[in-house]
Amino acid sequence: MPGAPGGAGTPGTPGPGLRVALLGHGAIGRVVARELLAGAVDGATLVCVVNRSPVPELPVPRLSLADAIDAADVVVECAGAAALLEAVEPVLTAGCDLVVSSVAGLLDPALAGRLGEFGPGRLRCTHGALGGLDLLASAAAVGGLDRAVLRTTKKPVALVQSWMDEAETRRVGEATEDVLVFAGTPAEAARLFPQSLNVAAALALAVGDPGIVRVELHADPAAELTTHRIEASGSQGTYVFEVQNRPTPDNPRTSAVVPYSILRTLSGLTARPPLIA
Repeated sequence: MPGAPGGAGTPGTPGPGLRVALLGHGAIGRVVARELLAGAVDGATLVCVVNRSPVPELPVPRLSLADAIDAADVVVECAGAAALLEAVEPVLTAGCDLVVSSVAGLLDPALAGRLGEFGPGRLRCTHGALGGLDLLASAAAVGGLDRAVLRTTKKPVALVQSWMDEAETRRVGEATEDVLVFAGTPAEAARLFPQSLNVAAALALAVGDPGIVRVELHADPAAELTTHRIEASGSQGTYVFEVQNRPTPDNPRTSAVVPYSILRTLSGLTARPPLIA
């Protein structure tokens, strides 16, 4: 059974460090692994990687998920919604914490209403490519929000999906101007665009009521940056903010800032978390 995160015996007393297992070594996981190995998160040590295929020149062992759970205090998921669904229950019930990158997977019907059953490990979601979620969560907790609209704009190549028919593939992939690709609920967005709309799931979880959230996804060939614009309102006020992120060079479906959001979330689980998480 893994020890307590950080191995700290009493508050303010540093322990042997937070042992981290990384689930996935793709475009996001490679950066997280590199930064952890370079000491980017004070008090956290990468002890193993869980990956379907071998990872060349990896200085830590590649283990099965079961062995990784035994070796680590926290598992960091960077492997997609399918891998997340397989990992949630065994990781949390073993007492490991789980840092989630593929937040869209948490809206899967297979997990609906069940997350509270798992423990004693803790579930932590990253903010990913989106900001302002702490503010919206606070406003929702005080008096609730009446509405929240997320409009995401990406390059067409990032939004073509395998389930699209030939006509839709051409409409999206060969767009010459801004076109609406999807409009609907966070759950629908997570199902149809799991790699592109983790931000929709993160927003829905932050406000606590997916029913008030509307998601719009646009393809725009002129979009050099990925844009997320949120408009929300409730009893505490009206909120409008926008972020523009640079896509990951080898995976335009995700923003380059995402691995660093994961690292920031992970730092909050160490014996000495940042003053502002």
